[in-house]
Amino acid sequence: MPRHVYVHVPFCARRCSYCDFSIAVRRVVPVDEYLGALDTELRLRAPQTPKTVDTIYFGGGTPSRLGGQGVARAIELVSRYFAPAVDAEITIEANPEDVTPDAAEAWRQAGVNRLSLGGQSFDAGALAWMHRTHGPEAIASAMEVARAADITNLSVDLIFALPAELRRNWQSDIEQLLKLNPSHISLYGLTIEAGTPLGRWVDSRITVEASEEGYAEQFLTAHSLLTEAGFEHYEVSNFARPTSKSRHNSAYWTAAPYAALGPSAHEFDGAARRWNLRHYAAWRDALSEGRDPGEGSETLSAENRVAEAVYLGLRTTNGLQTQSGDESVIAPWIREGWVTLTNETIRCTPTGWLRLDALAAALTHHRSR
Repeated sequence: MPRHVYVHVPFCARRCSYCDFSIAVRRVVPVDEYLGALDTELRLRAPQTPKTVDTIYFGGGTPSRLGGQGVARAIELVSRYFAPAVDAEITIEANPEDVTPDAAEAWRQAGVNRLSLGGQSFDAGALAWMHRTHGPEAIASAMEVARAADITNLSVDLIFALPAELRRNWQSDIEQLLKLNPSHISLYGLTIEAGTPLGRWVDSRITVEASEEGYAEQFLTAHSLLTEAGFEHYEVSNFARPTSKSRHNSAYWTAAPYAALGPSAHEFDGAARRWNLRHYAAWRDALSEGRDPGEGSETLSAENRVAEAVYLGLRTTNGLQTQSGDESVIAPWIREGWVTLTNETIRCTPTGWLRLDALAAALTHHRSR
């Protein structure tokens, strides 16, 4: 049985310019409707005898849009079937403007002990360009409110490699975040997805995406500043203070089984993946009719498993154990400074992480012959 549970909450106040996730933009969030559908999915698919789990993660979308009592009710529903261990990590993703004293107190009372804030930038112009619904000052305010409610394990997301036309000062963003002393930081390079506002802007040449050189420079700048400040760069996109690594996301990177609920949610049982209907209305309607909301599944082939083991191993500082013949493949990478080999474990350097997809593909090809 899985020891980890992911719950997708799709609601957002607005779609960000870069977003290709499964979201449902709602001015008024249908909390009761969503929780009713979640309750039905749990009754249909979850173990009827409660199983103890180590992590529960509410992602989105924007789970904080459920409000204080909405999140508390969601945790109570999930806990009937997946009982949190005494030291379980319970995370919700939140937009800064949703973190009010009443909401934070309700979340903490319900068991939330980790908050992942979608800050993205401290630059007002960049936030407006991204269609974010908060200003720069809201990030510090949200962290202060969360800490007052005794939610002290705080992670903040930032996005880098924005178009040069925005004149966003990346180093300043990092330095401002460090002053707020988060326990965890996630950094994501901006990607252009077809069908998003950003994708249309690029296609119409209204904006130009950042160069590969600019992407690399900002990634390495972040690595330098954050590791000097005492953070461990433990996964390609994630930095943590000691003892503050994301336990839930770390489970993904070790290919541990996990359950998943909600529209578009993907789960893994150790051998196969299963995913739900992508759109909120379709997921809700299936459950209102008593139908399983699953849309598809796949059993991993031997080659898939090799590819995943290589990719997951290379993306964290845990690294990847060598196999016979790997040395001939990785020797030039070592010379270039892209990987290290210590105690038969291959680990990417920061410059190697910039080439992660290519390195993983080459090693997978070698191991699959």
